[in-house]
Amino acid sequence: MIRDFQLPPTGFGPGSQAPEEAGSELEYMSLPQDMRTYAPHLPMVEPDEALAPAMELLGQIADAADNVSKGARAATFDLSGLDTTNRALIAETMGEGEVAMKLRGIPALSVQESVFAGIWCITGSGIDRIEVAPVPQASRDHAFAASLQGRSVPPGPGVVNAPALIAELKDKSARYDGTLHVINLTLLPHTEEDLVWLQDRLGQGATDILSRGYGNCRVKATALPFVWRVQFFNSMDTLILDTFEVTDMPEVALAANEDLADSGARLLQVMEATR
Repeated sequence: MIRDFQLPPTGFGPGSQAPEEAGSELEYMSLPQDMRTYAPHLPMVEPDEALAPAMELLGQIADAADNVSKGARAATFDLSGLDTTNRALIAETMGEGEVAMKLRGIPALSVQESVFAGIWCITGSGIDRIEVAPVPQASRDHAFAASLQGRSVPPGPGVVNAPALIAELKDKSARYDGTLHVINLTLLPHTEEDLVWLQDRLGQGATDILSRGYGNCRVKATALPFVWRVQFFNSMDTLILDTFEVTDMPEVALAANEDLADSGARLLQVMEATR
């Protein structure tokens, strides 16, 4: 019995592909790198009775972290009374963690999370303190105070979906009851003109937050109460998620109770190793 002769598929095998040009190489997209992770850091100090005020204060901060993790109120510690040596020990022990904030106002405040999640270093004109809390209270108090007022400008050419979004955000803002509401711009059709018009209408609040980890997360309060712009970037600084969140504080900026409990325990371990 004669069977049909089957030709081999074309486009495969030796000679089917164009020869490589001289000097050409196959290029791969760079993979994400350099994720920030916790690494224990021990202050390089010799035991000294003169450092007793700083060591006592560190113990109080560790206890406060454990208490706050169990539901206690936030605790604040004034550092302005420490001498230069003790203040330097506090700074070296705290280090710099993943979250930083810029709080506009009078006075303007700079907030840096320490390497211990939920333990925040806050500085400003005449202010030098540590706060133990899921997030500093000052970042909530005046978050939506307008540093740049929203403008009532009519939609121009290219503005397509922004009017519907601003109506939704205003409604959720006015009726905010503690329930998180998210508008995912990444999944919604919009134009560049939409984004510019939204920014003009929403204005700018007083709290800016940068969370650095696997890439960056940039959080900005708008001048519309409870409305935040939350943008996630990968390690190559490419925008991968763009959202509006209607909430009192985006979760990405908060230290969880488990983080606070762990911070208290780790701070005690550092103190033991320092003694």
